[in-house]
Amino acid sequence: MRTRLIYLATAAAVLLMGLASRSYRSQLPTFVAEYAGDTFWALLLFLLISATFAGRRLRERIALALVLALLVELSQLYHAPWIDSLRRTTLGGLVLGFGFLWTDLWCYAVGIALGAVVESLAKRVIGKIQARRAT
Repeated sequence: MRTRLIYLATAAAVLLMGLASRSYRSQLPTFVAEYAGDTFWALLLFLLISATFAGRRLRERIALALVLALLVELSQLYHAPWIDSLRRTTLGGLVLGFGFLWTDLWCYAVGIALGAVVESLAKRVIGKIQARRAT
């Protein structure tokens, strides 16, 4: 349960950073303004998957996040009235996006990789701390 709470608290912080990257886009360097939102979106997806499937191996959670991110991006090639009306809402636009971009796939890979690397490093540090306490 504690692990899930850590994932969810981190997800909340990432959500706020992602929204801020969109809200303050004009005040950010061009590269950051262009790609931060999609990278944060993928990191958020990874964290939510990790909270939901906390007992699963890291590699499985990475794969699931990558597949879901790819499906969301590919769904942007489909333009039926019902899904386009969802995309016109604030939440729908944030979750589903608007138009397919190859660069988004790179952002998703970076965001998910960032989450996986930070998790791996955190587990190593925690493991070392616990080992020191045990001695």
